[in-house]
Amino acid sequence: MATNAKKPEKSLKIPRLIVITGKFLAAISDKWVTAFASKLFTTPLKHKIPKREAEMDAKSRQKTIRITSINKDVVVYEFGESPKKILFSHGWSGRGTQLVKIAEAFLKEGYSTVSFDAPAHGKSPGKTTLMPEFIATILQLEKEYGPFEAAVGHSLGGMSLLNAMRLGLKIDKLVTIGSGDIIKDIMDDFIHKLELKPEVSDWMRIHFEKQFGQTMDSYSAYLSAKEIDIPVLVIHDNDDFEVPVKCAHHIKGHLKKGELMITYGLGHRKILGSEKVIAAAVDFIKS
Repeated sequence: MATNAKKPEKSLKIPRLIVITGKFLAAISDKWVTAFASKLFTTPLKHKIPKREAEMDAKSRQKTIRITSINKDVVVYEFGESPKKILFSHGWSGRGTQLVKIAEAFLKEGYSTVSFDAPAHGKSPGKTTLMPEFIATILQLEKEYGPFEAAVGHSLGGMSLLNAMRLGLKIDKLVTIGSGDIIKDIMDDFIHKLELKPEVSDWMRIHFEKQFGQTMDSYSAYLSAKEIDIPVLVIHDNDDFEVPVKCAHHIKGHLKKGELMITYGLGHRKILGSEKVIAAAVDFIKS
């Protein structure tokens, strides 16, 4: 399945001052540059809610809840009144209203949606977070707002939902959009963009593994995909310069009931507003 579009988005660049700072610290101390890179890797950017998301923001029932396993607060959005619920998970530096066009489409089909601002994202407090905290949030939302019929995740949100299913999330169908895959690849790419030597990626991985008590690569999406029995639609743009399309092919190859939809020219974020993508996601979950 494939769709066409124009002018893909370009990959986000790290500001030159940050790159220079990293190089300076690398010349002084391995420990300092590892701490610097780790802090950057876990610090999302918070963006002002764009106009296209204003209506969902205004009409959602919003509540701040405490995620007990990580001792952090997140803001939850309930959109619509239907008992047929879809769980949404945004990506890195995203927010609970980012999948607004998809949420509106589900509302028209008689569903309601539950989404959230992950820790340190959107209206949720904090400055740093990492995927295990996305997963913890998803698992607690199932207990408090579920059951969910299905889920939709963008980028890191897709990876988080795949991992959450491995850890017990119960849904009938899943749609991932622009999901990443192998954690090592993600870290290596980040360190490459910082123009630091590859060893820093390994030091950063070790730093996080000490923090969370398990290997970072155990969170790779394809490993969770192996354990999932439900139908999963994997959507990805061929011209996604932030998360390469090879991730989608690799994840789909490890799913028992996977379907793959490749688009063209949409990039990593415009894909969320594509009418064909939205229709495919809704039809997949309805069918």
